[in-house]
Amino acid sequence: MEALNRKTAKANQYPTRIIQFGEGNFLRAFVDWIVWNTNQKTDFNAGVVVVQPIAKGMVDMLNSQDGLYHVNLQGIDKGEAVDSIQMIDVINGGLNPYTQFDEYMALAENPDIRFVISNTTEAGIAYDPSCKLDDKPASSYPGKLTQLLYHRYEHFNGDMTKGFIILPCELIFLNGKELKKCIYQYIDLWNLGEGFKTWFENACGVYCTLVDRIVPGYPKDTIDQIHERIGYKDNLVVKGEIFHLWVIEAPESVAEEFPADKAGLNVLFVPSEAPYHERKVTLLNGPHTVLSPVGYLSGLDTVKECVEDPEVGQFVKKVMYGELLETLNLPKPELEAFANSVVERFVNPYVKHFVTSIMLNSFPKYKTRDLPGLKTYLERKGELPKGLVLGLAAIITYYKGGKRGDVEIVPNDDAAIMALLKDLWATGDIRKVAEGVLAAEFIWGENLNEIPGLTDLVVADLELIQNEGMRAAVRTVIG
Repeated sequence: MEALNRKTAKANQYPTRIIQFGEGNFLRAFVDWIVWNTNQKTDFNAGVVVVQPIAKGMVDMLNSQDGLYHVNLQGIDKGEAVDSIQMIDVINGGLNPYTQFDEYMALAENPDIRFVISNTTEAGIAYDPSCKLDDKPASSYPGKLTQLLYHRYEHFNGDMTKGFIILPCELIFLNGKELKKCIYQYIDLWNLGEGFKTWFENACGVYCTLVDRIVPGYPKDTIDQIHERIGYKDNLVVKGEIFHLWVIEAPESVAEEFPADKAGLNVLFVPSEAPYHERKVTLLNGPHTVLSPVGYLSGLDTVKECVEDPEVGQFVKKVMYGELLETLNLPKPELEAFANSVVERFVNPYVKHFVTSIMLNSFPKYKTRDLPGLKTYLERKGELPKGLVLGLAAIITYYKGGKRGDVEIVPNDDAAIMALLKDLWATGDIRKVAEGVLAAEFIWGENLNEIPGLTDLVVADLELIQNEGMRAAVRTVIG
């Protein structure tokens, strides 16, 4: 069987018009799939160059296949089972700015590039004052982007027609505004001048977006059958659900330049993405974040298994309907209908969404997806939501490492978070573990020990998990 590349497969070649920060499963199964569809059904005619946002990544693997890969979408659409597979050919190549800094900066000199799209996880949009303009590259994503913007400004002598349309896909509320704030901070830190600031403000647009598609990733359990089906060896196959939604808070002029909504796709250009964001993050991503460590430490491996498990399934629904739904302000029937659709997506028989893939950067995810609900629930009900608190205790337990049966537990997060958890668990004192995690303002932006009753409840959950196991702790929530 031949390896997939542009010599062995017939593929289109598009002019590079998009810089994409991130090469992971989600962007390839969502954004690049949308770009491919838009190319097919409109005159968009755009190719993508991928920038690896961290030193270690997958651009070498992507380049070995000349940017080609397949997206396998499975699910129920209008009552009909769908199992489609499509080769995506919009990626022209990838760069690692840590080893190809000059090539990275040269992207700013390409007059055809108009769009910047990113997904660097919730932790990616952050201001790091240690970054310098002459770093090769700046360590933070906003720092790298500011370097690129400034070089473009200088190269084109402040030409107001050479700005970028910037669409962050990181799952934080008002992601565009947060990214823009970071860029302004670097403009001031690096003394880049009022001329550049004016060009950035008027020539570029940084827009808030919301993305929604469950992407389990590489289908290792069915990859042999997929290879037979496509006739190539593809190491970058990515599986996703049929459902997709991209909400972009931008004017009609952006929709005209990026006509994805004209391609029959569920892409919405709206005055405000806030109501879509709050509903989705709270009722889909919030449960995802807590069911994953609870389910994994209960011996389960996929989201579907968690929802269908007699005990963990009750826990998931308790968190969704009994806790998080109660913190939202939309009409309850509308919220319940959305929650029902989420449960259907969770148990999609075609999608094997491994919970370990969700647990990357769990602490920043909990901060943005679950902590606001915890606070609102406490404010409205006068008590802490036990399911959400157990979810936090489960994350803390997962980050202890060790083994689940014969399998090594390998958490993955920011190095500072990993070091903190290692040191705290090394004390052997569960209260110190709880207090130390909750006090970590570099994670939370505040000291969570100040939330009434939270420390004691986390300690109790941690002790119960350690002494009797995760399922015993789950039963205290659903009982």
